[in-house]
Amino acid sequence: METTHKVYFKDSSNLSEVESDSIDLMITSPPYPMIEMWDSLFSSLNGEIKQTLEDKDGKRAFNLMHQELDKVWIEVTRVLKIGGIACVNIGDATRKIGKTFQLFPNHVKITNFFQENDFIELPCILWRKPTNSPNKFMGSGMLPPNAYVTLEHEYILIFRKGYIKRKMPPKSENRYNSAFFWEERNKWFSDVWEDVRGISQNLNENNINQKNIRKRSAAFPLEIPYRLINMFSLYEDMVLDPFWGTGTTSLAAMISARNSIGYEINSKFMGLFKKNMGKLRKLNNEINNNRLHQHLEFIKHYRNKVKDIKYNSALYKFPVITKQEIDVLLYCIKNYSEDENKFILNHQKFEFAQ
Repeated sequence: METTHKVYFKDSSNLSEVESDSIDLMITSPPYPMIEMWDSLFSSLNGEIKQTLEDKDGKRAFNLMHQELDKVWIEVTRVLKIGGIACVNIGDATRKIGKTFQLFPNHVKITNFFQENDFIELPCILWRKPTNSPNKFMGSGMLPPNAYVTLEHEYILIFRKGYIKRKMPPKSENRYNSAFFWEERNKWFSDVWEDVRGISQNLNENNINQKNIRKRSAAFPLEIPYRLINMFSLYEDMVLDPFWGTGTTSLAAMISARNSIGYEINSKFMGLFKKNMGKLRKLNNEINNNRLHQHLEFIKHYRNKVKDIKYNSALYKFPVITKQEIDVLLYCIKNYSEDENKFILNHQKFEFAQ
């Protein structure tokens, strides 16, 4: 199997290189409006935003920032197939504007856009980030009534374009090969994810000039797009990330044997992406091995409760819980080539030594 992965270093408010109705799945984590680290980016897109922040008009700044994101969502609406899925990882913002501390509900603004543009909102996931902070007090500490709830989760919003599900060819081999395990379904499709840690990206460690590139903390970890790709797409599907950043979605698509397209305004991220590419084959094998070993461990404990397991994997020969899992197939990266921000990967069936 061959997949292609292309990165365009330009503003994603114009996805002119992408055909309409050509994307199966969109996964992204955009800049978060009203988080101070993104102020300069939003201000560069619209000079009025900087002025509203200086005037301490938080509500208007919030709305103007989302108007910039809406330009991208309009393009996502155009390129996504009917029945295609859009996943947006977004956090709300808490901020003191003037003397007033307040919440800016980013997930509400994004949800409103997709609802008003003929998307069906599906149940979302709360990504609850583990915190090592020993002090969670905000506001007046232990004295009512002016203490504030600590914000410790982000949203993974999930939308489907149109009112009909994506149509599948009868007995599609790619669909059955793309199946996940029963216990993975129970874990991945829970509405709260507490087992995925945010990752801190110290870009200085990668020889990138910190003055010329945005800092990111608690960044989009690989596990999130990897799960979402396996949950909502098939092998060889096309995945889009209009806020590509360090390329995490593309890396997850490569490991998952999907195609991908990314848009990013800062080309300096490509150096970090290529560095991660050098580790990708090893990571791919580790992830595959972990999934299969974890399944075997699950089966071991499951058998203590239910001795009769009716089905077996056709390729891997171990027991599976449901008939839908029989054709489960994992791929690994055999080799890849690169040509002007385009990567071509060859994948082969993953061999598992139990």
